[in-house]
Amino acid sequence: MSQPERLEIQDWMVAAETRRVVAALTAGGGEVRFVGGCVRDALAGRPVNDVDIATPDTPETVMSLLRDAGIKVIPTGLDHGTVTAVAGHKPFEITTLREDVETDGRRAVVAFTDDWMADASRRDLTFNAMSCSPDGHLFDPFGGRADLAAGRVRFVGDARARIEEDYLRLLRFFRFHAHYGRVRPEEALLDAMTALAPRLCNLSGERLRVEFLKLLAARDPLPALALMRDHAILQAFLPEAGELATLERLLTQGEVGHDDPIMRLAALLPAQRPPATAVAGRLRFSSAQTEKLERLADPAPPLKAARRGLDPAGAPEEVRAALRGALYRAGAAAVADDLVLQAARDNSDVDRLQAALGQVVTWTPRRFPLSGSDVLALGIEAGPRVGDLLGAVEDWWIGRDFEPDRKACLVELERRAGKGAA
Repeated sequence: MSQPERLEIQDWMVAAETRRVVAALTAGGGEVRFVGGCVRDALAGRPVNDVDIATPDTPETVMSLLRDAGIKVIPTGLDHGTVTAVAGHKPFEITTLREDVETDGRRAVVAFTDDWMADASRRDLTFNAMSCSPDGHLFDPFGGRADLAAGRVRFVGDARARIEEDYLRLLRFFRFHAHYGRVRPEEALLDAMTALAPRLCNLSGERLRVEFLKLLAARDPLPALALMRDHAILQAFLPEAGELATLERLLTQGEVGHDDPIMRLAALLPAQRPPATAVAGRLRFSSAQTEKLERLADPAPPLKAARRGLDPAGAPEEVRAALRGALYRAGAAAVADDLVLQAARDNSDVDRLQAALGQVVTWTPRRFPLSGSDVLALGIEAGPRVGDLLGAVEDWWIGRDFEPDRKACLVELERRAGKGAA
């Protein structure tokens, strides 16, 4: 292993919670190092959110040391040597050094080791294989620091072998390329990944979802996505994806551009519900994520009505009324999402979009002044007619731009109830 370099001491390295966990783990004389993303992002000058620690000690020893120090410990992944310590409400993932015993492209059987080099050698990318001691000594066995500085994403050792150990590494390569890459991968590597891309279908939808949404969350995911599309990698697990033009416009809408990965995914898909439903199911989206993706693909009528705000030929007052109706029915967040995405799909004028979003920002939620008890007070029996009458008066109230007060709404309710009874 190369001589250790230095990493300038960071705030997260000397935070009280970090010092407490490190002190507990080294109480018996053992060695610990910070590993993975915290080291990489510290060197890249990026915020460090999660602090991961590696140690030669077994998970049982780690848990004992933490408990002796009064630190809460959660056995989050004992089979793979991982426990989570919680100090000062901050989690620390602590993993015993490992080496692969058997891999099949989806999961690995590991054995614990005390060999730091063996642990580093099983990691995917050079800048993810770096580690750092608590006092700032950096261990960089594969030149990850230079790769990071150059914007070069590079596998540890033989790329094909690393991918065949876990096919998800193919997608992880492009995720890290989207966030850190500035150098185009070598054509031989791209060709190898093209050949292996169909194996992505062997992976669980959950794993694919996590990696792909992280890729889409990059400041500019387009270069990575273009590489994936041009080398038949995107199509291997997302055949519904079309051209990148809508996403490109979404990313270039200035301050109104949307950085939500679900929104960005919707920009890659046809504006139809069936493809969105298929993708959400295959990638095992949550109910909330599925509902959002389907809504973005095929909004309900009130949201579609709000799109009149993007029509330069629309009468201003009619446009504003349609927007207000949509805001009441669907909420400001859903209206803003649909306006932004539709503007990208239609290549609408950005100034027009900003004007429409201005109405969304200044929208004050309205409260319909009637309830079911008002219908029952007229002698209407409980049942479907109560909801029908209430809905009809609410539609009337919305159509008049929310101006009728409670008294006027009651008069309209009585009129409609009397007409129905006649």
